[in-house]
Amino acid sequence: MKYIKLLSRIILGMVFIFSGFVKAVDPLGSAYKFSDYFEAFDLGFLGFSALPLSILLAAFELVLGIILILGYRRKTMVVILFWFMLFFTSLTLILAIFNPVSDCGCFGDALILTNWQTFLKNVVLMVFVLALYIQRKGERDSGRPVMEWAMMASIYVGACLFSVWNYKHLPLIDFRAYDVGTVIASEMKVPEGVPVDEYETTLIYRDRETGKSTGFTIGDYPKDTVRWEFVSSDSRLVKKGFDPPIHDFALMDQYGTNLVDQILADPGYSLLMVSDDLEKADKKALIRAKEWKGVETLADDFSFYAVTSSPTEAVDALVSTLELGYNFFSADEILLKTIVRSNPGFMLISNGTIIGKWAYRDFPSVGDLNPEALELIGNASVPMDEDAQMLIESGIYEDFSFSVLDFDTFMPALIYHAGKSGIERGVIISFVLGILLLILLSNWIVPIKT
Repeated sequence: MKYIKLLSRIILGMVFIFSGFVKAVDPLGSAYKFSDYFEAFDLGFLGFSALPLSILLAAFELVLGIILILGYRRKTMVVILFWFMLFFTSLTLILAIFNPVSDCGCFGDALILTNWQTFLKNVVLMVFVLALYIQRKGERDSGRPVMEWAMMASIYVGACLFSVWNYKHLPLIDFRAYDVGTVIASEMKVPEGVPVDEYETTLIYRDRETGKSTGFTIGDYPKDTVRWEFVSSDSRLVKKGFDPPIHDFALMDQYGTNLVDQILADPGYSLLMVSDDLEKADKKALIRAKEWKGVETLADDFSFYAVTSSPTEAVDALVSTLELGYNFFSADEILLKTIVRSNPGFMLISNGTIIGKWAYRDFPSVGDLNPEALELIGNASVPMDEDAQMLIESGIYEDFSFSVLDFDTFMPALIYHAGKSGIERGVIISFVLGILLLILLSNWIVPIKT
């Protein structure tokens, strides 16, 4: 029994550490999932709590996993673990039956499980939980509870701060399809020979004599159009096929034209500023983006695209109020939330490859990278006098251009700026690993007993 308990603690601890960590690196993703659940259960008024709950839950799971392995406060932790798992196993059964949200989000975007898969996973874990719960009375805690609780509290606070850092910047590890280095076109392809979606179509016809409507399949629908009148058709997905990692990448202009092919085929640089909700976007970042729109005038190898899922009325009002001077393209809200966990966020594409992603807090202004460019942008923005305007209209200046820069001149400074962010990430990783190492070496507080 001793080894069964030890194995149970290790397995449960590793699962909770993994689950807590992948949520902690992407707290905004977990917040979106909480919001989906609130909407599904008509609890939309709790939407304000989605982000705090995602941070607190991730930290709780991470700490619980670590404590299970280290063996602190075993009796208390086993009781907490039992009721925690009992609640979520019951909840996932309800979700599996009614399927209000297709993906439970229990492992973030690192491992996507259906609701039934999640419920079965929890059933398996409950076996290990019961192995510990039934034998809990035989456990002995150390005589240093204050030290242990202090250690647990410190780990919990550290886990929360780690989550907050990922929220304010971008996820330390990006498990989504739009990670830096991704060749978008390759991720949009469907390989030959893979299963495709299978649908069952029912054709509804009305019998003109009796007035009764009857459903038929495509293979046996009535050919007698004198007696039978077609009413409607209904298609139902009966077997899910292969979905490429990127299958919903579409950016539409005001005329309904998808710009994705144009962006992916551009050998230069395309900077996408993404905002899923303009009303909640950082206004200072939106205003600073005018500088990058100005770079488009100076560099032939650079294009700027502002993209949002907000309705046209809200977009027009904000553009007018902030005097942005650039228009927005439209895209699906879920797509924009998936591309970058920031509002707004920035993604740089070249030759169809994602070469950089930034939260607005980390994205430099044009002046940070090239102060001289600001003056050039200002000159290009000055309205033309009447003589210059007449020359252009008369066709003498058919290809009038202010193009005086290559965007490549910005890249060394941009890469350097990104490098500083990379160093910061490295410090965070080192800090997290250092804390974990400190915990593992802290057995002098309470030796691990089996």
